[in-house]
Amino acid sequence: MWLLLAFLSATLLGFYDAFKKQSLKDNAVLPVLFLNTIFSSLVFLPFILVSVAAPTALQGSLFYVPSASWQAQGLILLKSFIVLSSWILGYFGMKHLPLTIVGPINATRPVMVLVGAMLLFGERLNLYQWVGVLLAIASFFMLSRSGKKEGIDFKHNRWILFIVLAAVMGAVSGLYDKYLMKQLPPMLVQAWYNLYQVLIMCPVILLLWMPLRKKSTPFNWRWTIMLISLFLCAADFVYFYALSLPGSMVSIVSMVRRGSVVVSFLFGAWVFREKNLKSKAVDLILVLIGMFFLYLGSRS
Repeated sequence: MWLLLAFLSATLLGFYDAFKKQSLKDNAVLPVLFLNTIFSSLVFLPFILVSVAAPTALQGSLFYVPSASWQAQGLILLKSFIVLSSWILGYFGMKHLPLTIVGPINATRPVMVLVGAMLLFGERLNLYQWVGVLLAIASFFMLSRSGKKEGIDFKHNRWILFIVLAAVMGAVSGLYDKYLMKQLPPMLVQAWYNLYQVLIMCPVILLLWMPLRKKSTPFNWRWTIMLISLFLCAADFVYFYALSLPGSMVSIVSMVRRGSVVVSFLFGAWVFREKNLKSKAVDLILVLIGMFFLYLGSRS
């Protein structure tokens, strides 16, 4: 059951990336992100309100949001800043780059998490994990070669830098999650960090986008913007539920979730008609093989 849920989460994440790409095409980035945070918070706000007003209604279920100390809320607020930083960078990068390039780069996040765990927590990599890291690095250089065919220079393209930094911040978020999950319930974190993101985005919209909106790309409403939030919330909820089931293995669930790149890659190929698919497919396969070696390393 939990393995099927992991595949479902990966599929939902793939659709999330595709809807995000469609929403950002020739559109203003910050309003799209702002609406995404609003819709995501609206998904969880009813659970927070019910948990406060009638605790017994949800207590003991996956939807219960327990109360938290100010210290815990501070930890969740920090997560909001980390995630939002990753999203802002990632949204700008995805707007200007092919989905078939963005997906494989994002798929290297487990490698960054692994290296971060080695540096921060003193974890040591075994042979399988080193092979996975080296394959991910090799796939990145091969991807840069594929990008040159489309006029994308990985060394001097700022949008590539944005995607890489977004992946790094995403890895930081993953490492921070490892710390948070030891002391806080998943639903508490997921519900409140979405609300905090709305509060953070309000001054960003008012101070950075509103004054310059007439000089930059105009904002256009699209229904896919709402679908970004719905598919992301569903993917994360299924992910946490899978981990809560008896016998579930976080190493396998995390690896399967990275398979979302396959769904987004197919969208890039069939829906967005992106180019140089054969060489990018080889790069993608290298990433997936690297993820498999990381899984083998976690099992040994």
